[in-house]
Amino acid sequence: MRWLVALLLTVSLARADGEESGAFDYYVLSLSWSPTWCALEGDARDAEQCDAAHGWILHGLWPQYHRGYPAFCPTSAPPPARSETAGMADIMGSGGLAWHQWKKHGTCSGLAAGDYFRLARTAFGNVTRPEVFRKLQAPVTLPAALVEEAFIAENPGLEPDMLTVTCDAGRIEEVRICLSKGLAPVPCGSDVVKDCTLGSALLDPVR
Repeated sequence: MRWLVALLLTVSLARADGEESGAFDYYVLSLSWSPTWCALEGDARDAEQCDAAHGWILHGLWPQYHRGYPAFCPTSAPPPARSETAGMADIMGSGGLAWHQWKKHGTCSGLAAGDYFRLARTAFGNVTRPEVFRKLQAPVTLPAALVEEAFIAENPGLEPDMLTVTCDAGRIEEVRICLSKGLAPVPCGSDVVKDCTLGSALLDPVR
Protein backbone atom coordinates (compact mmCIF):
# COMPACT_ATOMS: atom_id res chain seq x y z
CA MET A 1 0.00 0.00 0.00
CA ARG A 2 2.85 2.43 0.79
CA TRP A 3 4.21 2.13 -2.75
CA LEU A 4 0.76 3.00 -4.11
CA VAL A 5 0.53 6.12 -1.93
CA ALA A 6 4.03 7.16 -3.02
CA LEU A 7 3.07 6.65 -6.67
CA LEU A 8 -0.07 8.75 -6.30
CA LEU A 9 1.90 11.52 -4.62
CA THR A 10 4.45 11.48 -7.44
CA VAL A 11 1.71 11.72 -10.06
CA SER A 12 0.05 14.61 -8.25
CA LEU A 13 3.35 16.48 -8.12
CA ALA A 14 4.05 15.95 -11.79
CA ARG A 15 1.06 17.95 -12.96
CA ALA A 16 -1.28 20.27 -11.11
CA ASP A 17 -4.40 21.35 -12.99
CA GLY A 18 -6.19 24.49 -11.91
CA GLU A 19 -3.25 26.11 -10.12
CA GLU A 20 -2.93 29.88 -9.76
CA SER A 21 -2.07 31.56 -13.04
CA GLY A 22 1.33 33.25 -13.02
CA ALA A 23 2.63 31.31 -9.99
CA PHE A 24 5.51 29.25 -11.36
CA ASP A 25 9.32 29.12 -11.18
CA TYR A 26 10.67 29.03 -14.74
CA TYR A 27 9.80 28.16 -18.33
CA VAL A 28 10.60 25.12 -20.46
CA LEU A 29 10.99 25.96 -24.14
CA SER A 30 10.14 22.79 -26.03
CA LEU A 31 11.46 22.43 -29.59
CA SER A 32 10.11 19.52 -31.59
CA TRP A 33 11.87 17.95 -34.58
CA SER A 34 9.00 18.11 -37.06
CA PRO A 35 10.04 15.10 -39.21
CA THR A 36 9.82 12.88 -36.12
CA TRP A 37 6.32 14.04 -35.21
CA CYS A 38 5.18 13.68 -38.80
CA ALA A 39 6.56 10.15 -39.06
CA LEU A 40 4.97 9.04 -35.79
CA GLU A 41 1.68 10.96 -35.85
CA GLY A 42 1.30 13.81 -38.30
CA ASP A 43 1.38 11.91 -41.59
CA ALA A 44 -1.42 9.62 -40.44
CA ARG A 45 -3.50 12.68 -39.57
CA ASP A 46 -2.69 14.42 -42.85
CA ALA A 47 -1.51 17.31 -40.68
CA GLU A 48 -0.79 20.65 -42.37
CA GLN A 49 2.49 20.87 -40.45
CA CYS A 50 3.85 17.94 -42.47
CA ASP A 51 3.23 19.70 -45.80
CA ALA A 52 5.95 22.27 -45.03
CA ALA A 53 9.73 21.93 -44.70
CA HIS A 54 9.87 22.39 -40.94
CA GLY A 55 12.89 21.40 -38.85
CA TRP A 56 12.85 22.43 -35.19
CA ILE A 57 9.46 23.94 -34.45
CA LEU A 58 8.07 25.48 -31.29
CA HIS A 59 6.09 22.84 -29.42
CA GLY A 60 5.46 25.19 -26.54
CA LEU A 61 6.64 27.52 -23.80
CA TRP A 62 5.66 25.82 -20.56
CA PRO A 63 5.47 27.37 -17.08
CA GLN A 64 7.22 24.97 -14.74
CA TYR A 65 7.68 24.48 -11.00
CA HIS A 66 11.01 23.34 -9.62
CA ARG A 67 9.18 20.03 -9.40
CA GLY A 68 6.14 19.44 -11.55
CA TYR A 69 4.16 21.93 -13.61
CA PRO A 70 0.80 23.71 -13.63
CA ALA A 71 -1.73 23.15 -16.40
CA PHE A 72 -5.14 24.43 -17.50
CA CYS A 73 -5.04 27.30 -15.00
CA PRO A 74 -8.09 29.48 -14.38
CA THR A 75 -7.46 32.91 -15.87
CA SER A 76 -9.38 36.11 -16.49
CA ALA A 77 -7.54 36.57 -19.78
CA PRO A 78 -9.83 36.13 -22.79
CA PRO A 79 -9.00 33.30 -25.18
CA PRO A 80 -6.84 34.16 -28.19
CA ALA A 81 -8.45 35.25 -31.41
CA ARG A 82 -8.24 32.86 -34.34
CA SER A 83 -5.88 35.31 -36.02
CA GLU A 84 -3.50 35.11 -33.02
CA THR A 85 -3.28 31.32 -33.09
CA ALA A 86 -3.06 31.21 -36.89
CA GLY A 87 -0.26 33.76 -36.68
CA MET A 88 1.89 31.23 -34.79
CA ALA A 89 1.69 28.55 -37.48
CA ASP A 90 4.96 29.64 -39.09
CA ILE A 91 6.94 28.48 -36.04
CA MET A 92 4.48 26.01 -34.49
CA GLY A 93 3.28 24.18 -37.56
CA SER A 94 -0.40 24.97 -37.09
CA GLY A 95 -2.80 27.31 -35.36
CA GLY A 96 -4.37 24.28 -33.69
CA LEU A 97 -1.19 23.55 -31.76
CA ALA A 98 -0.98 27.19 -30.69
CA TRP A 99 -4.57 27.02 -29.37
CA HIS A 100 -3.87 23.84 -27.44
CA GLN A 101 -0.68 25.29 -25.96
CA TRP A 102 -2.56 28.36 -24.79
CA LYS A 103 -5.26 26.29 -23.08
CA LYS A 104 -2.86 23.94 -21.32
CA HIS A 105 0.18 26.12 -20.64
CA GLY A 106 -0.41 29.73 -21.65
CA THR A 107 -3.25 30.10 -19.18
CA CYS A 108 -0.73 29.42 -16.41
CA SER A 109 1.68 32.16 -17.51
CA GLY A 110 -0.28 35.04 -15.99
CA LEU A 111 -0.15 36.78 -19.39
CA ALA A 112 -2.75 37.78 -21.92
CA ALA A 113 -2.82 35.46 -24.92
CA GLY A 114 -1.16 37.94 -27.26
CA ASP A 115 1.62 38.63 -24.76
CA TYR A 116 2.14 34.92 -24.18
CA PHE A 117 2.51 34.21 -27.89
CA ARG A 118 4.87 37.15 -28.31
CA LEU A 119 6.99 35.87 -25.43
CA ALA A 120 7.00 32.37 -26.91
CA ARG A 121 8.09 33.75 -30.29
CA THR A 122 10.87 35.75 -28.63
CA ALA A 123 12.07 32.69 -26.70
CA PHE A 124 12.08 30.64 -29.90
CA GLY A 125 13.97 33.34 -31.76
CA ASN A 126 16.56 33.69 -29.01
CA VAL A 127 17.71 30.09 -29.46
CA THR A 128 20.04 29.34 -32.35
CA ARG A 129 18.94 26.07 -33.90
CA PRO A 130 22.01 24.38 -35.39
CA GLU A 131 21.85 24.58 -39.16
CA VAL A 132 23.61 21.22 -39.54
CA PHE A 133 20.38 19.35 -38.86
CA ARG A 134 18.55 21.08 -41.70
CA LYS A 135 21.35 20.04 -44.08
CA LEU A 136 20.78 16.32 -43.63
CA GLN A 137 20.20 14.58 -46.96
CA ALA A 138 19.24 11.18 -45.54
CA PRO A 139 18.18 9.66 -42.21
CA VAL A 140 20.99 9.24 -39.69
CA THR A 141 21.34 7.54 -36.33
CA LEU A 142 23.25 9.38 -33.65
CA PRO A 143 23.48 9.71 -29.86
CA ALA A 144 21.13 12.27 -28.36
CA ALA A 145 24.22 13.74 -26.67
CA LEU A 146 25.42 14.99 -30.06
CA VAL A 147 22.21 16.98 -30.52
CA GLU A 148 22.66 18.47 -27.05
CA GLU A 149 26.29 19.34 -27.79
CA ALA A 150 25.32 21.05 -31.04
CA PHE A 151 22.83 23.31 -29.25
CA ILE A 152 25.33 24.14 -26.51
CA ALA A 153 27.98 25.02 -29.10
CA GLU A 154 25.62 27.39 -30.92
CA ASN A 155 24.18 29.08 -27.81
CA PRO A 156 26.69 30.78 -25.47
CA GLY A 157 25.58 30.55 -21.85
CA LEU A 158 23.76 27.26 -22.35
CA GLU A 159 25.11 24.49 -20.10
CA PRO A 160 24.39 20.73 -20.04
CA ASP A 161 22.08 21.01 -17.02
CA MET A 162 19.96 23.64 -18.79
CA LEU A 163 18.56 21.42 -21.54
CA THR A 164 17.56 17.88 -22.30
CA VAL A 165 16.99 15.86 -25.47
CA THR A 166 14.09 13.39 -25.56
CA CYS A 167 13.39 10.38 -27.80
CA ASP A 168 10.25 8.57 -28.86
CA ALA A 169 10.00 5.23 -30.66
CA GLY A 170 13.74 5.18 -31.32
CA ARG A 171 13.78 8.68 -32.81
CA ILE A 172 15.10 12.06 -31.66
CA GLU A 173 11.95 13.86 -30.53
CA GLU A 174 12.52 17.18 -28.74
CA VAL A 175 15.06 19.57 -27.28
CA ARG A 176 13.80 21.19 -24.08
CA ILE A 177 15.59 24.27 -22.78
CA CYS A 178 14.98 25.76 -19.35
CA LEU A 179 14.60 29.54 -19.17
CA SER A 180 13.98 32.13 -16.49
CA LYS A 181 10.90 34.34 -16.68
CA GLY A 182 13.22 36.82 -18.38
CA LEU A 183 14.18 34.08 -20.90
CA ALA A 184 17.77 33.58 -19.70
CA PRO A 185 18.98 29.94 -19.62
CA VAL A 186 18.71 28.38 -16.14
CA PRO A 187 19.29 24.90 -14.69
CA CYS A 188 16.37 22.54 -15.18
CA GLY A 189 14.54 20.82 -12.37
CA SER A 190 15.34 17.16 -11.82
CA ASP A 191 12.02 16.04 -13.31
CA VAL A 192 12.74 17.87 -16.58
CA VAL A 193 16.27 16.57 -17.14
CA LYS A 194 15.39 13.14 -18.53
CA ASP A 195 17.80 12.65 -21.39
CA CYS A 196 17.23 10.04 -24.06
CA THR A 197 19.05 6.92 -22.88
CA LEU A 198 19.35 5.23 -26.27
CA GLY A 199 22.84 4.60 -27.58
CA SER A 200 21.70 6.11 -30.86
CA ALA A 201 18.41 7.38 -32.26
CA LEU A 202 17.04 8.09 -35.72
CA LEU A 203 16.94 11.62 -37.09
CA ASP A 204 15.04 12.03 -40.35
CA PRO A 205 15.96 14.87 -42.70
CA VAL A 206 13.74 17.88 -43.34
CA ARG A 207 11.44 17.04 -46.22
